[in-house]
Amino acid sequence: MSSPGFTPLTQTTAVQPVFHVGGVPVYGDLILAPMDGYSDLPFRSLCRSLGSAMSYTEFINALDVLHIRKRIEPKFAYLPHERPVVFQIFDEDPQRLLKAATLLLPYQPDIIDINMGCSAKSVSGRGAGAGLLREPAKVAQIFSLLNQNIPVPVTGKIRLGWDADSRNYLQIARIVEENGGALLAVHGRTRAQGYGGEADWDAIAEIKQALHIPVIGNGDVRSVADIQRLQAHTGCDGVMVGRAAIANPWIFARLERQNVTHTQVRQIVREHLSRMQAFYGVERGLILFRKYVARTMAPLFASAEQRRQLLSETDAQVFLASIEALLSSN
Repeated sequence: MSSPGFTPLTQTTAVQPVFHVGGVPVYGDLILAPMDGYSDLPFRSLCRSLGSAMSYTEFINALDVLHIRKRIEPKFAYLPHERPVVFQIFDEDPQRLLKAATLLLPYQPDIIDINMGCSAKSVSGRGAGAGLLREPAKVAQIFSLLNQNIPVPVTGKIRLGWDADSRNYLQIARIVEENGGALLAVHGRTRAQGYGGEADWDAIAEIKQALHIPVIGNGDVRSVADIQRLQAHTGCDGVMVGRAAIANPWIFARLERQNVTHTQVRQIVREHLSRMQAFYGVERGLILFRKYVARTMAPLFASAEQRRQLLSETDAQVFLASIEALLSSN
């Protein structure tokens, strides 16, 4: 389901695929992680233009697909240049996941991904997301069922287990592969850790060594140097970047934030705001855009008051003028 009105930025891709997801070629090894409330079409397509090699949607509740699909269509809107596009869905019921995936097929995703990593209590507490890690037999059923009935590759994203006493990542990884999973993305923390502590890259390396399908490493990638370290440490086929990309979308162009010029900041801020307003409407687009600018512009704020004033501005032109003044003063 492509949406008009956006122009891709200049993008450099590999001449040859870096890896394949089933029969789908992927021309890069750096990918924006799916993040609820952040990896929407405007931000995702911006990162794709900067070098992210695949586009994962925000996670989509299978129940919403079944009951209010028209209302949530913006969650799985995408642009042609974003392909390959991955629709990530979550639920604890295998049949509902199959029904949801089937209903999403007319929107032409390249890949369907099963979320087995969300640690939010509202998701994992009902047995979906990371809650599925506690039920290996159900994971096997989900992947077997979808692979028998869905004509596009089915992939998964996991954590290392429910908690420190149940780190069953190797069991789950093998189950995914044995039941037709075409790729596995691994966040190197347990559900109990949330985003605290350190990501366990050794565990990601174990999974990579155990599987024959592509493995994507995720967790504690905050810089270009971290990308290279994670690849060297784990041998993974690709690296997934989440929260760090909100502050530094240029990471997909292999640029550290301190090396990004004011001209580049100005270009991305204006382009991102334009995409947000085209997608969400002028007023709501600016309001939703603030959470990105709060992180992107963080190195330039001289005080908390300066930050507060900018992020409370409701007029887009005044907002952009404030950004310009902030850039000029640094």
